Amino acid sequence: MAITRKMIYKDEPLTEAQIKELDALESRPVEFDADCPELTADQLKQIAAQARAKRVTRRQVVALRVSAATLEKAKATGHGYTGFMSRLLDLAINNPEMVKRCL
Repeated sequence: MAITRKMIYKDEPLTEAQIKELDALESRPVEFDADCPELTADQLKQIAAQARAKRVTRRQVVALRVSAATLEKAKATGHGYTGFMSRLLDLAINNPEMVKRCL
């Protein structure tokens, strides 16, 4: 069987050939081999534990009141403005002079 490589972009519709290829793959079984062995129950447990540990280290979700002007300016930075605000707050809270000004 020949391997076909083509980039699929989310803003471009799939061609008829791509749709047929995906439909054909749906009915094929997964074949495990040396490069991609089937995971054991213990391996799956380890992966789940790692995922849980990573979730614990993620940032906390909090509700924070900000002025309408501040929110508007933050949103104007574009997609990901909440991450931007988080990084900005991290920088400010770690700056003793900034903390002193705001108390």
